[in-house]
Amino acid sequence: MRTMTHSALSADIQQAAHPLTGNSGDFDPLINRIGSARYVLLGEATHGTHEFYEARSEITKRLIREKGFTLVAWEADWPDTLRINRHIQGNLQLQSAEEALSGFKRFPIWMWRNTEILNLIGWLKSHNEVVQAESKGSEHAPLAGVYGMDLYSLHASMNSVVDYLEKVNPEAAAEARKRYSCFEDFGQDPQSYGMTAALHGSLSCEDEVVRQLVDIQQRSAEFLQRAGQMAEDELFYAEQNALVAKNAEKYYRAMYRGRPNTWNLRDTHMVDTIDHLMDHFERRGNTPKIVVWAHNSHLGDARATQMSRRDELNVGQLMRERHGNEAVLVGFSTHHGTVTAASDWGGVTERKRVRPGMERSYEELFHESDAGNFMLVFNENAELAEELNKSKLERAIGVIYLPETERYSHYFFADIAQQFDVVLHYDETRALEPLDRTSEWDAGELPETFPSGF
Repeated sequence: MRTMTHSALSADIQQAAHPLTGNSGDFDPLINRIGSARYVLLGEATHGTHEFYEARSEITKRLIREKGFTLVAWEADWPDTLRINRHIQGNLQLQSAEEALSGFKRFPIWMWRNTEILNLIGWLKSHNEVVQAESKGSEHAPLAGVYGMDLYSLHASMNSVVDYLEKVNPEAAAEARKRYSCFEDFGQDPQSYGMTAALHGSLSCEDEVVRQLVDIQQRSAEFLQRAGQMAEDELFYAEQNALVAKNAEKYYRAMYRGRPNTWNLRDTHMVDTIDHLMDHFERRGNTPKIVVWAHNSHLGDARATQMSRRDELNVGQLMRERHGNEAVLVGFSTHHGTVTAASDWGGVTERKRVRPGMERSYEELFHESDAGNFMLVFNENAELAEELNKSKLERAIGVIYLPETERYSHYFFADIAQQFDVVLHYDETRALEPLDRTSEWDAGELPETFPSGF
């Protein structure tokens, strides 16, 4: 196999690229690549880029309309996302999309409280109303549902478990409240609990959260005495909240043992949640399909990046290991533009400039191919894929963006054609518009040439 020069590689990218022009057929090559796959993982190179959210929304709509997908899993908390699910499936107590998003109060709220998500919620609700009308209100109508797969919601999930049990068995609710009271001495700060429990094992609440999960699982038949599909769903939601509480407790204790522990726990929880969702809907006799939204760092196969050298796995790796060709991994990239992000954890929402892709990065290579916005489907060109797998830098911007330390804060080495099955590149992108705009976001970031003395 020949080794391509930089210019030859750029030319081959341009030739292999499927243009992304904003037309309705832009995503046809991706839809064809997905074929009959039941798991589609849609990444993002930042947590605050308009084009990434817009593209994922349009792809998700097409998968629901054309491929029979009904499940959408987000890198978000289970109880907060469940409010959206109830709204789009006809819960009259949540009368607007913005009200359905009101549960998202924890940093970074712009990830879900933004204009693109608001529009998608409206579309999902309208889609479900049509499905319900066509099925004449059948409880077996294949409604679209949205679910959170993260594990940060320790207290919210515990509260949701108690609320569910209050409706089906007040005595069981009292027992759950007693078990969860173990956390009361630590207030609402799970990190404070994690530090204390890691240093003083006798203060751990691990046994309590495990017992509560086991109790719900063992008494499921009793709690299902209320007949109907909705009863099964509500039990499943409660059991998942109990699982989140158990895994969140373990996660916060693991924070003080280093990153591989917490990262691997979190991504394994996400994949387990995906599998639990699929199993739940398969038990109804369906053949569910799921779209997953998360950052590239979660959804690209970790074995094709330097993450593996740190003994880190991720959702993309586990999905390929568990489900093989049934999973299609889709990555996104951008060369320059603006992004919604913060300067530190818990910081104010800002609109920041994204610096041009660094030298010897995929972002720079894609920009220099002069193909504009485009899609690469790697199984269409084995020679190009092999050339792209000669480790280059790849950028990852999360909820924090630190351009002054960009090389060390945001770049890592990857073999992109092994990391993903498909990549969508948007050369110049703009910041995601938050619903909760701040003066810092409205003002944007001052240009680097602005006088430093002002």
